Amino acid sequence: MKQSRCPWPGQDPQMIEYHDKEWGRPCFDDKKLYEFFLLDTFQAGLSWTIILSKRNNFKNAFSNFNTAKIARYGRGEQNRLLGDSGIIRNKRKIEAAISNAQKVLVIQKEYGSFAKYLWGFTKGKTLDHRPKRLKDIPTTSKEAEAMSKDMRGRGFRFVGPTTLYAFMQGIGMVNDHLVSCFAYKEARKAVSGRF
Repeated sequence: MKQSRCPWPGQDPQMIEYHDKEWGRPCFDDKKLYEFFLLDTFQAGLSWTIILSKRNNFKNAFSNFNTAKIARYGRGEQNRLLGDSGIIRNKRKIEAAISNAQKVLVIQKEYGSFAKYLWGFTKGKTLDHRPKRLKDIPTTSKEAEAMSKDMRGRGFRFVGPTTLYAFMQGIGMVNDHLVSCFAYKEARKAVSGRF
């Protein structure tokens, strides 16, 4: 029997795998969180399909998403990234990725982990909107707006509420799988409330 899933992955095998195995599952691992954060900031104005298709290229280009290494990137690394056709060659986004990595390191010192800081915006719980149709899924929330305001105040870039809401969906701070989707129940069972 074919299982019911959210319609947005379409027939794209990569999108289906991402939906089925990652999207909406609570994540508390700082390295993985930074990976999704970096990818979401590059997505601004683009489709997630494009970003996902370049995910391995981003991983190779950005030191396997090692935040400390990226935070130390200088002019040479910026030029290398600008010449890398496997990623999104947007100068402002590349500069933001490096600057944002530096800010993540500051947050890790202040909070003990990037995860603890992020999940603080939902009090350690996954928000559940129980959407029945795609049009029931919001594009932002008061929590995403609060996170955006705080991050902007810390000097982060490409962190608008819509970008951060998509990030929150991806890392399981929000369960926006349709209630008819097999992954909705799986995401609900996943552990949240860790902080």
